[in-house]
Parts: sequence; C-alpha cells; structure tokens
Amino acid sequence: TPTRAEVNDVANSVMDGADAVMLSGETSVGKYPVEVIQTMRKIVVAVENSPLIQVPLKAPKTRNDRFVTKSVCYHAATMANEIEAKAICTLTNSGYTAYQISAWRPDSSILVFTSNKRILSQLNLLWGVKCHYYDRFVSTDETVLDVNQIAKEKGYVKAGDSLVNLLAMPVANKGMVNTLRVSVIKD
Repeated sequence: TPTRAEVNDVANSVMDGADAVMLSGETSVGKYPVEVIQTMRKIVVAVENSPLIQVPLKAPKTRNDRFVTKSVCYHAATMANEIEAKAICTLTNSGYTAYQISAWRPDSSILVFTSNKRILSQLNLLWGVKCHYYDRFVSTDETVLDVNQIAKEKGYVKAGDSLVNLLAMPVANKGMVNTLRVSVIKD
C-alpha cells in the first residue's frame, strides 16, 4: 500500500500537467512492481478525470517566430473540442506541434506523423499522443488523404467522423505548421 505522500506525489504531478510519471529506482525494482504500476495508473486516471484540473485556455499572445504555429495548434485543439472531432492529425519534423497540441489537452486523439525516427518514442510520452512513422511527403492533398486513411485503418476514426488536420504548406518543405483543415472521413 502506498503512503499518503506517495499518492500525493503522483496526483500532484498529474495536476501540474505532467505528461508521464516515472518510478524511482527503488520502487521499480521492489517486491511488487506490477502492483505499483496498477496503483499509479488508478491514481493517474482518477486525477485526470477530476474537475479540479483546469487546462489554461488562453490563446497565444506573444508574437515570435513560433506564433503562427502555436496559434494554429491552440485553435486546432479548441475547434476539435467544439466540433467533437475524433482525432487531430499533424505532421512534424521537430515534435513542436505535438507538444503544443498535447498541452491544450483536447478531447480527441492526437495522431502525430513524423519521418524523424529520433523523436518517435519521445513523442509517445506526451499526453494523448500516438506517434506514427511517416515518410511519404507528396502534395498537401495526397498527404492529408494518406494520414486520414492511416487514422481510419488504425481505428482512431470511422466513416462520418470529423478529423482536424494540421500541416505546413507546402508539405514537402517540412516547415512550421501554418494550415488547419477539417476533414470528414469517407467510407
């Protein structure tokens, strides 16, 4: 049984916006590692569903070189909640858009597509993010259709669902995200 302090540490981490919770060395190699993980999961789920957690919903104001990308990510998360989109799909080379979208804690799945193998595992640690390797960058329209099809094949969306796409145009340049598009999944 965890101590009150241990439960409090896990709960406070979630309330502070942590994307992942890690065990200390002694806890992870103790007598009951499976039970520790199960207990941590119960705490995390209970706290994540608490009305006490308030995600800041203020639009970005600071105008710098990332302002457009940050604004697009904010509005994507807001719009996804408003239209009840099942997923937000984004392409990223650096991971920046994944971090931004995750920070707004949208109700939709966050599907991140990248050709950068170095960041694949890192991005999967972010809140709500499912990262997929993707290296087929053709036209914007083809890329959107392609990632939407992958989202459908993997069961994140089905025919009739709305999905928010974020990408940089032109897509082949792999620049900063500057485009938000809403797609309705076809049969």
